[in-house]
Amino acid sequence: MFSNLLSPCLQAICRRGGEWFASFGRERNHGTKLYCISGHVNSPCTVEEEMSIPLRELVERHAGGVKGGWDNLLAIIPGGSSVPLIPKSVCENVLMDFDALVEVQSGLGTAAVIVMDKSADVVDCIARLLLFYKHESCGQCTPCREGTGWLTKMLYRFVKGDARPGEIDMIWELSKQIEGHTICALGDAAAWPVQGLVRHFRPELERRMEEFANKSRKQATA
Repeated sequence: MFSNLLSPCLQAICRRGGEWFASFGRERNHGTKLYCISGHVNSPCTVEEEMSIPLRELVERHAGGVKGGWDNLLAIIPGGSSVPLIPKSVCENVLMDFDALVEVQSGLGTAAVIVMDKSADVVDCIARLLLFYKHESCGQCTPCREGTGWLTKMLYRFVKGDARPGEIDMIWELSKQIEGHTICALGDAAAWPVQGLVRHFRPELERRMEEFANKSRKQATA
């Protein structure tokens, strides 16, 4: 019986015993995990490591570190596209396990670590994720069907900066109306990346709007 890539682990666990497997990680977060590290790293890879390894150590030991060095890091999505991103300041010391990432308002998810350096357009990155979830929505649940569409349109306005200040709080509120109000978890998956963006990169959203407004004023008076 082969369910997924974790299935082969069962043989070693059965042979060595649950106590051996539980010796990895920390309390409530035992065992090992397959981490897929991609994005702006020197050596993208998939590696099996113990739970609760520090995120920075995971990236530097197995993926060759962030391109341009750790100081060039902007943010990391620690658990696949459906979990909120965390900025460099949080990435410094956070552990890669369920409890630690929940404490910083993110999640371990699929343990697909997506690294973004300072060359990344973080707003565009999240907008692209929203476009994916909009496409994948089956349309059964109204909050997801309508909400992902509106979030996508609004996020792409923020990419250009063509948005109003009140819309930052509006996309936050819209994401909350989607979260927890759908039959499946796709609605949550669409809402959480937006929440991470607003939580940690509100100044970037505001900066884009200011630049767009200044540019528009100059064009109007030219």
